[in-house]
Amino acid sequence: MTSAPDLSLYRPNVGVVLFNAGGKVWYGRRHATEGPHNWQFPQGGVDKGEDVAAAALRELQEETGVTSVELLGRTEGEILYDFPAELMAQHLREKRKPWNGQRQTWFAFRFTGDEAEIDLNQHEEVEFDAWRWGDLSEARDLIVPFKRAAYEQVVAAFAKYAA
Repeated sequence: MTSAPDLSLYRPNVGVVLFNAGGKVWYGRRHATEGPHNWQFPQGGVDKGEDVAAAALRELQEETGVTSVELLGRTEGEILYDFPAELMAQHLREKRKPWNGQRQTWFAFRFTGDEAEIDLNQHEEVEFDAWRWGDLSEARDLIVPFKRAAYEQVVAAFAKYAA
């Protein structure tokens, strides 16, 4: 029998899958990150006391410039993933809190604006240096391997909104 992970060791986080009117999803290429697994959905931390839905909208706006959205759905419960040892060691070197991984609540939004709204330089910390629309089914093959199981759960949860 395996015990449940200690959630206090996982950073509270949100993720966003942004769908366009045609059912394609928004992928961002991580800034200054070598490929091939450098495309992902917007995601980020939840501030202490912040509502997860508000955090999702904030992260989406900071990372993509997008504010014109309507809520389609959200995941039930949280999706956890562990950081690989080398990332945990990097966090320690940078004197960041040594989380074991992240616990995420994911949101699906429909983009209702014009693509001119997308601005990757919206925030002082640039997350992405390119973006594109793609099929939701591509997500697993685009993301870094340690996040694949989490992305598989997200794809299953939001497949009903895809093209």
